Amino acid sequence: MIRLAVRVRREQAEIVHAELLVLAPAGVEEVAIGDASVEYAVYGAPGELPGLPALNAVVGGALVEISTTEISDDWHERWKEFHRPVLIPAPSAPNAGAPARVPAIRVRPPWEPAGAADAGAVREIVIDPGQAFGTGAHASTRMCLELLLELASSHPASGPLVDVGTGSGVLAIAAAILGYEPVLGLDHELESVAACAENALVNGVRLEVRRFDLRHEQLPWLGEPQSQLSSPVVLANLLRPLLLELAATMPREPAHLIASGLLVAEVDEIVDAFTARFALSERSRRQRGEWAAVWLAGD
Repeated sequence: MIRLAVRVRREQAEIVHAELLVLAPAGVEEVAIGDASVEYAVYGAPGELPGLPALNAVVGGALVEISTTEISDDWHERWKEFHRPVLIPAPSAPNAGAPARVPAIRVRPPWEPAGAADAGAVREIVIDPGQAFGTGAHASTRMCLELLLELASSHPASGPLVDVGTGSGVLAIAAAILGYEPVLGLDHELESVAACAENALVNGVRLEVRRFDLRHEQLPWLGEPQSQLSSPVVLANLLRPLLLELAATMPREPAHLIASGLLVAEVDEIVDAFTARFALSERSRRQRGEWAAVWLAGD
């Protein structure tokens, strides 16, 4: 098995990450190298990935260091060690001593055992990390889940929800568990559409999944005059260029928007892009390391 690693300075990581996701839509491994650099890695059998000597190259205008190494055949088992259950705690109840309005969410891979039953206080989502991007472990996905739980805690979880760039479907599945209906997952990659649909079945939830090209298609349920649905909640765990595209093309304002996949320095730009077009205001913001997420809502 070949591990192809690309190392880049942190301030240019977004450019390289976007380029790699085109080649590896199922996601890439991300490792922080000190405070200054990030290493992305993809895995493949000999012949699927090139065996290259150590070299420097330019990707999307960013200077990177590329290296390939052979790893042992048991990498599938050792790879599992990096995918552990992720617990997203429920938001605090509005009143001290009152029960939480929404459950905590525990995301686990299928080889990990189920957690102890807790009378509905924790709901589990089973996601195979080998199928598509998004397992709940990445900071951007975790913060999106945190903000979704916060939204559901302060506003009844009901009505339509659109998950743009659904990947494995973890956010759409969480939304369905919380009570949003109908739920629509959108993704440009066929592998993600299939993975989201399969994961929805595994987790026993109903949702619709469609292939969708943000740059050439109008966002469903917001751009369809014949739609009888109320204005939906929109989840968008995307990189900055796609969020700017969404802000420029979204036909009308959503009830709520949760945007993630952003570097900390990019959040204000994204907030400004959406609030310049729509009557939205910032309700909450999350930051974890270099990543950030924001919740915007109509006034």
